Amino acid sequence: MKLLIASDVHGSAYYCRLLLDRLRDEKAESLLLLGDTLYHGPRNALPRDYAPMEVAAMLNALDLPVCSVRGNCDAEIDQAVLDFPIMADCSLLLYGNRRIFVTHGHLYTPEQHPRLRPGDAFLFGHIHVPLCEERDGVLILNPGSAAIPKEQSPHSAMLFEDGVFRWLDLETGACCREHRWGT
Repeated sequence: MKLLIASDVHGSAYYCRLLLDRLRDEKAESLLLLGDTLYHGPRNALPRDYAPMEVAAMLNALDLPVCSVRGNCDAEIDQAVLDFPIMADCSLLLYGNRRIFVTHGHLYTPEQHPRLRPGDAFLFGHIHVPLCEERDGVLILNPGSAAIPKEQSPHSAMLFEDGVFRWLDLETGACCREHRWGT
């Protein structure tokens, strides 16, 4: 399965369009959103082409599965305009005998998460910075932010296929980084 993973779209129609371009270009079979999909939050400047209802319409029009977890800027009113569930604080994906714990990162963090085994992965958004490191045998991953990247990182998302994570620059489509899980 080919999965496109994104976080922190924050209601930007411009970056949502770029994200969906990558989804089509990469021929991903599913989209995983790590929260903060529609609202920009009180501490962030308005992202480019801020249009939450337009973002909701683009995501609702997708003809493939969309899975999402709740971010700190997501609310029940956001769920009212989206056709896929967004209110779960976390999810657990299985890849062979490995587990991928999925969350936004404001409640569960790389430092405080449910028990994971060496070889498992912790996947989160929230910090707006791409990340790939191992801690106590657990792979810690962050796709960065689609709309409001921090620390001079690119507007990015992550592709997962056949045990390989690839970070994509949303503006250019270029692969910024690659990590083969387990090597």
